[in-house]
Amino acid sequence: MESRSTRRAGRPSRPILTADAIHRAALELIDKSGADDFSLARLARELGVRMPSLYNHVRNRDDVISGMRTLLAAEIDSSPLRKLPWDEALAAWARSYRDAFARHPNTVKLLATTAVRTPAVLDMYEDFVLALEDAGWPTDQTIGLLTALESFVLGSVLDMVAPEQMIDLSADASRHPRLAAAVAVTPRVDRADEAFELGLAAMLSGMRRRLDEIAASAE
Repeated sequence: MESRSTRRAGRPSRPILTADAIHRAALELIDKSGADDFSLARLARELGVRMPSLYNHVRNRDDVISGMRTLLAAEIDSSPLRKLPWDEALAAWARSYRDAFARHPNTVKLLATTAVRTPAVLDMYEDFVLALEDAGWPTDQTIGLLTALESFVLGSVLDMVAPEQMIDLSADASRHPRLAAAVAVTPRVDRADEAFELGLAAMLSGMRRRLDEIAASAE
């Protein structure tokens, strides 16, 4: 007869599946295979379980996407939004945001086209709005600025995984002489990083001028 200690030794010390494990497996699956064919059925096959087993821990596909957002939000340092002057805070946050998604570029298409309900991300957005309001930005402009900055950051992430040279003039460079000249003098090393920093600086410079205009009109 099997002893009680033997039976206990054969039991797993924790459940095979947890919500967190499912979210992490989903993120790993998208990192590996892309988001186009992502589904709970495919995730279940990847985990080696049946679909009903997933539903013991997650409600639906949106729930899994929200869980992946939580994991990504944990990789973004939003503390500058609560500590630094608004323009320095946005620069630091944008760089951290880009770094996080650069580690998971395949998620951009999926997460950028689904509604944001994840508490951790909404908390980050709350800090963003508060940072701008404290600096004097009108509330009705804060979401537009958030959207513009996020769009720029996520576009930069896609640029990081694009071919090193996106402009191909091999067919007829003579038809576009100024473009060809610009391409020729553009640094090839860290091109995406250079473009990101240039664009970020331009955005923040424009935002500073706009805030100065707002302050002047209020006097």
